[in-house]
Amino acid sequence: MTTTAQEFWEAFYSERDQVWSGKPNPLLVRETEHLEPGSALDLGCAEGGDAVWLASRGWRVLGVDVSQVALDRALRHARDAGVEISVERHDLKETFPEGEYDLVSAQFLHSPVEEDGERDSILGRAARAVAPGGVLVIGGHAGAPSWSEHRDHYFPTTKDVLDHLKLADNWIVITDDVVERPLVGPDGQREARKDNVLTVKRLY
Repeated sequence: MTTTAQEFWEAFYSERDQVWSGKPNPLLVRETEHLEPGSALDLGCAEGGDAVWLASRGWRVLGVDVSQVALDRALRHARDAGVEISVERHDLKETFPEGEYDLVSAQFLHSPVEEDGERDSILGRAARAVAPGGVLVIGGHAGAPSWSEHRDHYFPTTKDVLDHLKLADNWIVITDDVVERPLVGPDGQREARKDNVLTVKRLY
């Protein structure tokens, strides 16, 4: 039986009252903490850790996810933090929020039910949603842990992402980096996890 993205992620979030820490992604913090707040689009916002952090810094944030359970938690997280965010439910391979944004964030848009080319298409639409002078920040895993069932899966490099984006000459690359962080497995295994971060700016 085929599982849709919405079915998979609704079940994923429904299994526990809270999945993620609620803290912002360190790579997003690193890439955006110096920026002047404006409008922000958080793709795959999950339970709202990044969206709430951005809102606390003055950004006007629209968080998007395929899971309504996750979006409800993001709104609750925002209320608890005393900030406001907007949310919309989208299966991004089918629908995409309207408008242009000073910041578009796409953090770890990996999915076990993703089909070939879907992520590339979504990131292309993400780039088209960046306003002149704005930035697109893409964070992604560079590989899976040795204990993961997805350890043999190929994760795209920043070069792969750039090649698929096919950005025009009104874009510049701000950050093209691989970051290592310690990771502890379910049985106490310890190894370094590598993540990619790509930040590009639309000049005009």
